[in-house]
Amino acid sequence: MRRLKAAAPLAALLTVFAVISACASGGPRDLSPMVSVEPPMPANVTINPEIETTSSSGDDCGDPTVSLRPQGLDIPPGSTMDKIRKRRKLVVGVDQNTFLFGFRNPATGQLEGFDIDIAKAIAEKLLGHPAAAKFRAITSDQRIEALKSGKVDIVVRTMTINCERRKDIEFSSVYYVAGQRVLVKKASEYKGLEDLGGKRVCATSGSTSLRNIAASPAKPIPVAVDNWSDCLVMMQQGQVEAISTDDTILAGMAQQDPTLHVVGDRFTEEPYGIGIPKENKDMVRYVNAVLEEIRNGLWQQSYNKWLKPALGSNSPPRPKYR
Repeated sequence: MRRLKAAAPLAALLTVFAVISACASGGPRDLSPMVSVEPPMPANVTINPEIETTSSSGDDCGDPTVSLRPQGLDIPPGSTMDKIRKRRKLVVGVDQNTFLFGFRNPATGQLEGFDIDIAKAIAEKLLGHPAAAKFRAITSDQRIEALKSGKVDIVVRTMTINCERRKDIEFSSVYYVAGQRVLVKKASEYKGLEDLGGKRVCATSGSTSLRNIAASPAKPIPVAVDNWSDCLVMMQQGQVEAISTDDTILAGMAQQDPTLHVVGDRFTEEPYGIGIPKENKDMVRYVNAVLEEIRNGLWQQSYNKWLKPALGSNSPPRPKYR
């Protein structure tokens, strides 16, 4: 019995030596191939999409930043404002992914930023309380369709006024002027878009920024995404070399990630306006009247809170009316 008990451990030990010997002599082994796994891309990414780099409408609208003159804050019966007041909510298309302008605070779950403050001010004047603004998060590419379909009453979402968009919607007077620049890693040697020929540069679908990237003589490779936060993720994962859009948006990204910085001079001027359905011209005049009041107080307060630390001092742009 003792010999049998001693034989069992000895047999196990011999088996181990046999396995080690087989491995050393090129015997059976795991031949599964090593696979390099790339980081997943955000949804709806398009690399080098077909982009019309010239506006089909040209400059046929004259100065697109000229808006309808305000006519006070009265609300006539049957007006667009009266209908909004009766349903007790102003539906506003906004961003929820652009730090400093329109983003969701992870600590509170609330939308915050410069654009959000502007939208709340309009809601407060029209309905008596900023909470009457009911926000609908939309992408850059959804802004015009959301207005045309009636899903939103207004859009306050870093929206550049231009002639092409004026074919489909109305705009308020200009409430902010930005300019397109480039965001790159501090460790890189890129100084502007001209250094990014053949490199992937990210912007949102439907934005003027994406068109400007595609039109660059340096011929960078445009990468289209749904939201600016997608660009930031792809930048951090090494899937794009740069992000190019309005300096206001880039400043927010640079604050979120200190390894990035904004480079180059502004190579465009981007006048932001509030988008309004084409048929609601009375609403355009009303919003412009609210903006007149905002320029004399809230505009500066909101700018100083959200944007001054990143962009320095600024003041509200002067409106143009017809």
